[in-house]
Amino acid sequence: MTCPDCGHANMDGLDACEHCGQDLRSIDIPRPTHGLQRRIMETPLKDLDPATALTVAPSDAVFQVIAKMKAQRLGSALVVDRGRLVGIFTERDALEKVAGRRLDTKKIPVRDVMTPDPTVMREDDTLARAMHQIAVAGYRHLPVVDEGKPLRFISVRGVLRYLNDHAR
Repeated sequence: MTCPDCGHANMDGLDACEHCGQDLRSIDIPRPTHGLQRRIMETPLKDLDPATALTVAPSDAVFQVIAKMKAQRLGSALVVDRGRLVGIFTERDALEKVAGRRLDTKKIPVRDVMTPDPTVMREDDTLARAMHQIAVAGYRHLPVVDEGKPLRFISVRGVLRYLNDHAR
């Protein structure tokens, strides 16, 4: 996407020009007209009734975190330190950073294998914004925060369920 102010060629999907910082969010955005397109463009994430997040401490053992995720049938855990989100531990982290390695998962803290400083969403962000992050960045789980405090999370499964329920 070319910045209208400075002419810099930016990667598609960026919110701001990498060169001058110009807001690019309003450029080439389809305008919702009706039906599902309108729902996607205007629905705030809070309307999806996002799942309550499993929160764990950075010092919790990986073994315990995985056991909690399995028991609650969740694909991620938000890592919280003193009420602030510091990371996310996902199924992908378990596969890429833990599985097949000689780690003592009962001793290693989740902070050593989590994804630090994850991209977050706010409750008033739109479904379109979440879908953009999922599609462009390849995320499967997005924390939903309020003033830095993790509340819930949006997942690909939750987005697909919402779209299916409202496609009629």
